[in-house]
Amino acid sequence: MRIDDVNIHEIQDSSDEDWLRLRSELWPSLSQTEHQAELEQFVTNPRFKALMVRSPEGIAIGFAEAYLREDYVNGCETSPVAFLEGIFVRPEFRRQGVARRLCEAIEQWARAQGCSEFASDVLLENHVSQAMHIHLGFEETERVVYFKKKL
Repeated sequence: MRIDDVNIHEIQDSSDEDWLRLRSELWPSLSQTEHQAELEQFVTNPRFKALMVRSPEGIAIGFAEAYLREDYVNGCETSPVAFLEGIFVRPEFRRQGVARRLCEAIEQWARAQGCSEFASDVLLENHVSQAMHIHLGFEETERVVYFKKKL
């Protein structure tokens, strides 16, 4: 597959089965009902952008979700900030530039929304995603450990 031949398009339909399936692969701990509820909220929110990438044969091979955040974003100095909420490329299509193309499309949208920063987060133990972010030009800003206490 040539990366120039993939098709990236905005997802505008909350009933998109490919989006639901790929999200379920990325976040398997969420139920189908929880995924569907999120999708329905997202497609009506102008601060949210979801993109799907398809192979030349029309196979859904990945997606990215981003949100314009106006709250504090760790390591950022401006507002709003485009925040990469999730990105997923099916394993057999990785290391071919698909994630880069998705991020470039999100960056283009973010600039049009007045953003000058693009941020993301990764779990401390997810070394594969950390490496991908660095490869895509993100720089690590800080590491945080969250705590909670039941009241």
